[in-house]
Amino acid sequence: MKALLHIKTIAKRELTGYFASPVAYVFIVIFLLLTGFFTFMVSQLFGRGEASLSAFFLWHPWLYLFLVPAVGMRLWSEERRSGTIELLLTMPITAWQAIVGKFLASWLFLALALALTFPVVLTVNYLGHPDNGVILCGYVGSLLLAGGYLAVACMTSALTRNQVISFILSVVIGLLLILAGWPPVTQMFEQWASPWLVEGIASFSVMTHFDGFQRGVLDTRDLVFFLTMIGFCLFTTGVIIRGHRAG
Repeated sequence: MKALLHIKTIAKRELTGYFASPVAYVFIVIFLLLTGFFTFMVSQLFGRGEASLSAFFLWHPWLYLFLVPAVGMRLWSEERRSGTIELLLTMPITAWQAIVGKFLASWLFLALALALTFPVVLTVNYLGHPDNGVILCGYVGSLLLAGGYLAVACMTSALTRNQVISFILSVVIGLLLILAGWPPVTQMFEQWASPWLVEGIASFSVMTHFDGFQRGVLDTRDLVFFLTMIGFCLFTTGVIIRGHRAG
């Protein structure tokens, strides 16, 4: 019970910090503008002749590739740069409580930004009769995808005090996780690699596991993949943070 209280305190502190500056509002506005631009202008939602949000979710892996690291790069880099990480770790909390609290606050912030895209859902429901179950499944997958990217950003942020380096590392890792299952890349591998090797590489891709959510398929393997990805990155973050404490 005390552990949950500590996590809640850290999460509240972190979430309040987001909205104490214009950065949070700028991020939300940019996210909404970009999702609207790619959905309605690039993918031509109105010209598709179908009431679905496939054009909306199609761009999420690429948008999150840059936007989520921008949110997560400051999680630990800023604490290390300002020297407050020592103060935080001397408080009567464990390292994992601080990590989980910070992660949940940032994930909640991303969930809020995602929830504000609800006008897109209202639009397709006004224009036709979409399968809202598929749309809901897509939102669940998008939130897990954002959580996966955020966990990677949390890990890279703990590695360095420089936010720019943390951002670049997160983008590179995220790009590798996309390209591993991106059809043009897998087709290139198929020309010289065995099918089992191609499938093995693709299984580590966020694209492979996010695709099922876009189609409305709630597969346990996809859920396990994203939750394992989050858990592994947060565990690694804990190892790094404990290394700083020991040092």
